[in-house]
Amino acid sequence: MGNWESQVSSVPAPQLGEFVQSHLKPSEPCRKQIELTVETICAALKEIQPFPVVQSVAMGGSYSRETILRNHSDGTFVLFLDHLAKFQDQKKIQQEILDIIGQQLKTRLLALGLTDGYQILRLGGELNIEVSTRWQTVSFKVLPAFNALGFSENPSPWIYRDLKRAMDETSAYPGEFSVCFEELRKKFFSKYPRKLKDLILLIKYWYQQCQKKWGISSLFSGYALELLTVYAWEQGCGAEDFDMAQGVRTVLGLIEQKDLLCVYWTVNYDFEDETVRNVLLQQLRSQRPVILDPADPTNNVSRQGISWPRLKEEAGLWLSSLKQSGEAPRLSWNVLPAPLFMTPGHLLDKFIKDFLQPNKDFLDQLHRAVDDICTFLKEDCFRHSTTKVQKVIKGGSAAKGTTLKTGSDADLVVFPSTLQSYTSQRNERGRVVQEIRRQLEVWQQKTQFEVTFEMSKWKAPRVLSFSLKSKNVNESVDFDVLPAFNALGQLHSGSTPRPQVYAGLIDLYKSSDLQGGEFSTCFTELQRNFILSRPAKLKNLIRLMKHWYKQCERKLKSKGSLPPKYALELLTVYAWEQGSGSESFDTAEGFRTVLDLVTKYQQLCIFWNVNYNFEDETMRTFLLTQIQKTRPVILDPADPTGDVGGGDRWCWHLLAKEARQWLSSLCMRDGAGNPVQLWNVPVRVI
Repeated sequence: MGNWESQVSSVPAPQLGEFVQSHLKPSEPCRKQIELTVETICAALKEIQPFPVVQSVAMGGSYSRETILRNHSDGTFVLFLDHLAKFQDQKKIQQEILDIIGQQLKTRLLALGLTDGYQILRLGGELNIEVSTRWQTVSFKVLPAFNALGFSENPSPWIYRDLKRAMDETSAYPGEFSVCFEELRKKFFSKYPRKLKDLILLIKYWYQQCQKKWGISSLFSGYALELLTVYAWEQGCGAEDFDMAQGVRTVLGLIEQKDLLCVYWTVNYDFEDETVRNVLLQQLRSQRPVILDPADPTNNVSRQGISWPRLKEEAGLWLSSLKQSGEAPRLSWNVLPAPLFMTPGHLLDKFIKDFLQPNKDFLDQLHRAVDDICTFLKEDCFRHSTTKVQKVIKGGSAAKGTTLKTGSDADLVVFPSTLQSYTSQRNERGRVVQEIRRQLEVWQQKTQFEVTFEMSKWKAPRVLSFSLKSKNVNESVDFDVLPAFNALGQLHSGSTPRPQVYAGLIDLYKSSDLQGGEFSTCFTELQRNFILSRPAKLKNLIRLMKHWYKQCERKLKSKGSLPPKYALELLTVYAWEQGSGSESFDTAEGFRTVLDLVTKYQQLCIFWNVNYNFEDETMRTFLLTQIQKTRPVILDPADPTGDVGGGDRWCWHLLAKEARQWLSSLCMRDGAGNPVQLWNVPVRVI
C-alpha cells in the first residue's frame, strides 16, 4: 500500500471514504472465497459425533460483525455443546474436548472435499483455524460454550441472574462467559448501516497502526473501539450517509475524554430486574473508561488490552493533523462521553453547562439565521401581494431561552392579514404555506442562502419546514414557519388577553371535532413569555428535562407515541413553582421531583390562570369541564383548549416506566452518596 499504509493520519479528510474502499475492505473475490470455506467448516463442525455433540455453531468476532480488515483479521467459531448444561460447565478443562474437535474436524473436512484454504492449529492451549486466500487471512478461534439462549432470540432477566450466580460460584473474571452471547453481538451489529462499519474499519486500522508503533500485535482487542464508534454514530448522527471525517473526529474526541467515558446499551438487559440492575450499577460506577458489552453486562470491554493513555496521545496527534488540513469549521458530532444517568446529582449543573447549554457563538449564529428569515417574511415574502404581514413572532426553544447545544431549530409564526378568524386559518393556511415556499425559492436565488425543504405528507400543510444554510452560519438551521390568525392583536407588555379572544375559540372547539390546541399557534407569544420570564436556572432545569426526554424518545419511539415535550416543560415549571420558587435551587432535587410527578401521571391535574381564569362565566364553565377529564390534565397556560397531558391520548406509561428506573440513577444521589431530597409538590392544583 505504500505511503497509505505508513500513516492513516496523513490521508486527507475528504478522501477517507475512498481510502476505506480501496485499501481497507477485502476484495469481493477474497470475501466470497473466505465465505465458502467458512460455510464448509461450519457444516463439518455441526457433524462432529458421537462426542461432543454440537447443538449449533455461532459465528463471532470481526467476521460476524462484518468489520474484517484487508490482509488479516479475526473471527470465532462458537460451538454450543450438548454436555455444557450451565455456565459453570465452561470452567471445566476443555483441552481434551478441543483435541477431539480438532481431530474430527480434519476428518470431516476431508470427507467434504475441502483440502486447502485453511489450516487447523493448536497454539497455547487454543484451537485456531486460519482461513486463507492469496491476499486474505482470517484467524478464527474455536470456543466451546454453554447455549445460554437456547432457542430464544432475546434473553430474559433470569439468564443474566444465572450468569451472575455462576460467576460468584466459580470466581469467574468479568466477561468470562460472554462467548455464550455471541449471537446477541452479531444481532446487535447487524442492524447498522454499511457506512458505519466502514468507519469502524478506519478506526480499527488506525488502532492497528498504533499497536505496531508500540510493538504490540493482537487481532482480538479492538472490540471496545468498535462499540465506541457505534455509540458515537448513534448519539451524534444516526444517518446512513454521513461525513466520514466528522465520525473520525468524534471517536477521537471521545478517546481524548477517556477518563469520562461511560458507554452502555439496554437492548438485551436493563435496570428493571434487581440482580441485573445491581450488576449494571456496579459496573457503571467503576473507574472510567467503561464500555459495556451490549450482550453481557458483566463484560467491561474497555479493560481488554487497550492502553488508553497511549491511545489518547495518538488520538490527539490524528486530530491535530485533521485540523491542519484547513477544513470547514464543522468538526465533529456533538456526543457526550458519559450518559446523564451516571452523573451524580451534585454535578448536574456542570453537566448542563458543559454539554447542554449552547455557547455564545452558537446562539449568535442561530439568531442571525432567525433574523434573516424574519426579514424575508416581513419585507420580501408578500411584497407583490395584497396580503400584508401583521407581525412575525419567534417561538420554540430559541425564543424561550431553552435551546440545547445539540441542534439549531426555530419556530416562526407569521400572521398574514388574509387569516381573519380561526376558521380561515384552518381553511386557508395550506395556501399561505405554499405561497411562502414559492417566495422562499425565488428569494434564495437572489441571496447566498441554501434552502432545503422537508416534504409534507399533507395536501394542505399547516407548517412549512425547511433548513437554511448561509455564509454566516456554520451549521444548517431547521425552521418551522406556521401561518396563524392574529387573535391577540397587538399585545402590550404585561397585559392579558380579553375574554372575547378565547370565547370564539371555545365555541368553535365545542361545536366541532376540533382537536384541543389546534390553534395554539395563535398564542405563541403567550407561550414564549410564560417561559421567557423565568429564572435562568429554571431554564437550565428545562434543558435537562428536554435532554432526558430526547433519550427516552430515542429508546421508546418504536413502542408508542410519547406525550409532547411541551408537557414536560410545563410540568417542570409547575414543580419549581410549587416546590421551590427560588432563583437558586438544587438542580438534582428539581430533576427528581419532575420525574416523581411523571410516575404519578394518572393523578396530574395542572393549570394556570395567568392568561385566563374562572372570573368569566363562559371560561369558568369550560375550565371546569377541562379539569374533570381523564388524567393527566396539563392545560396550556396560553390556550385553554390545549390539554398537553392528554389523558389516554399519549403513552405516559412508557415515560413513567423510564422515570421510575431513573429514580435509581446516580443523578438522585448527592456528593456523599445520600438520596437527594424531593420537593413537596401536589399532583393537582388546589
